Amino acid sequence: MRRSPSDTAPPVGVTPAMADAIEPEAEPEPEVESEVEPFPRLLPRLLFVGGGIGLIAAFVLTIEKVALLEDPSYVPSCSINPVLSCGSIMRTAQAELFGFPNPLLGIASFAIVTTVGAVLLARAALPRWFWLGLQAGVTGGVVFVHWLIFQSLYVIGALCPYCMIVWAVTVPIFWYVTLHNVVRRHLPASAAVRRLAGTLATYHSVPLTVWFLALVAMIGVRFWDYWSTLV
Repeated sequence: MRRSPSDTAPPVGVTPAMADAIEPEAEPEPEVESEVEPFPRLLPRLLFVGGGIGLIAAFVLTIEKVALLEDPSYVPSCSINPVLSCGSIMRTAQAELFGFPNPLLGIASFAIVTTVGAVLLARAALPRWFWLGLQAGVTGGVVFVHWLIFQSLYVIGALCPYCMIVWAVTVPIFWYVTLHNVVRRHLPASAAVRRLAGTLATYHSVPLTVWFLALVAMIGVRFWDYWSTLV
């Protein structure tokens, strides 16, 4: 369809020179969620739900610990058999590494994680220093968890079901917070590291699957003498 000269004529009172100087305002591009980084949807939900699960597990462990302190003959509800035995672990020095029951630390930590998840679900923007603080917290948490795993498997020789729930939520929280901070440039990293983080973010579930399978294998091998009696 041919346009008439009036269609392209400048408005009344606007000279052609003025019209040429006026640049049309570009329409804002729609925000597209990154396909590489699933965190805009996944991370807030993981922090909120995972933090809540960890908080409940730590709270129950605290109640069981208090009951055991009041009555040394008390058998915790998570003491199921010689291997799955919370009572065996609660009586060790490892259960009070910092001079107080470890679950108290879990209550404080998971309460913060749950709150951060709720804030992110409300679409609040958090500053870089906050993400760095969260990174420090989850890094300390994942190191502590792996120390507890080693102690449970190879020193104490028993497993705590509620503790394993804490393990199962702490590692994914650390993993996704770290990937988020690298991809979003909150953590200083080289271009190669950022490219690697982008690749890992695409296949984000693979490292977690490997970790869980490795842990299950370690538990199976460590307590095979007992598991074999159940077959």
